[in-house]
Amino acid sequence: MSVVLRRVNRIVLALAGLVLVVLGGAVLAAALDLSVPSWWPWSGPDDVLLTRSQRQHWRGESWWWPTVIAVLGLVVLLALWWLVVQFRRARLREVLVDSGDGEEAVLRGRALEDVLEADATAQEGVARAKVMLTGRRTAPRGRVALLLEPYAAPAEALTTLASDALGHARTSTGLAALPTEARLRAAKHRARRVT
Repeated sequence: MSVVLRRVNRIVLALAGLVLVVLGGAVLAAALDLSVPSWWPWSGPDDVLLTRSQRQHWRGESWWWPTVIAVLGLVVLLALWWLVVQFRRARLREVLVDSGDGEEAVLRGRALEDVLEADATAQEGVARAKVMLTGRRTAPRGRVALLLEPYAAPAEALTTLASDALGHARTSTGLAALPTEARLRAAKHRARRVT
């Protein structure tokens, strides 16, 4: 999860919590019949949150219900977007590469992903590979999905992936480590007919 997303989450949760605490405190103070200022929205335990006239004030207007539905729809869409963003991992845009002369070069994350995919797909027994880099640009992390041919040995595919594709990536970028999560799936195939 990116730093910006974490900050936005904390701000949204802090604001939502603050609003809920203030509203809950106001209702609780009125319900317990505490001495509250004159401008307080609720004055006692017998007071209602919204009077009948307040609830029905705008009902007769032609714009009221479309506005309520539009606002609620927007709130639902924003909540769904926020939920989807929580589960989406941010793709790494660039990787810092030590060029050996004290300077750092910038390598596009997508370019490194493409090379890793090509190396992994070139392995014996791998039908298709998909790579995604996440993490920080100084410490990337990899996620590899391999689709294996029916005859491929999973242990051998993982060993080759670690030594060849990931080894080449570590060497070429000068990274000390490239932690990677690999997911393996077998390609669907028809059963052989024995005669």
